[in-house]
Amino acid sequence: MKDRIKQVMDYKGMAQINFANFIGVSPASLSSIFNGRTRPTLNIVEAIKSKIPEINTDWLLFGNGSMINGDGAEPDLFATSPTDGNETEGVSSAQQKIAQAAAANPAILDFAPEEHEGEKNNVVKIIDKPQRKIAEIRVYFDDQTFESFVPSE
Repeated sequence: MKDRIKQVMDYKGMAQINFANFIGVSPASLSSIFNGRTRPTLNIVEAIKSKIPEINTDWLLFGNGSMINGDGAEPDLFATSPTDGNETEGVSSAQQKIAQAAAANPAILDFAPEEHEGEKNNVVKIIDKPQRKIAEIRVYFDDQTFESFVPSE
């Protein structure tokens, strides 16, 4: 699959670091895939597919067919297809998960408006853990002793 990712990079005419930034993954993640340290994940496939929708998912995952969709009628593995009354047509699964999480616990969403080049956007931050505070710091010395420091409140 790493060879097919390289072909997609060539198709877009991008270097490895530019391609990583373009699809929204860290350059180190892409580098470790190309060096054989890690295998590509579905997150990488989703990132590529979201930025370059004309790429054939079957080709990217398995090498079947051509790289580019001929007629755009490929059944997308990541598209949302309503199967019951809980899903909404045209809404991605990530948007559905955010909506479900917000319905269950509205406190986990934090809306922070940002302005970017004259456009007004809302950024949704999902907070899955409360902020942690330092309870104690221990310093170990080479004579097998230690000191504990507790921050005052």
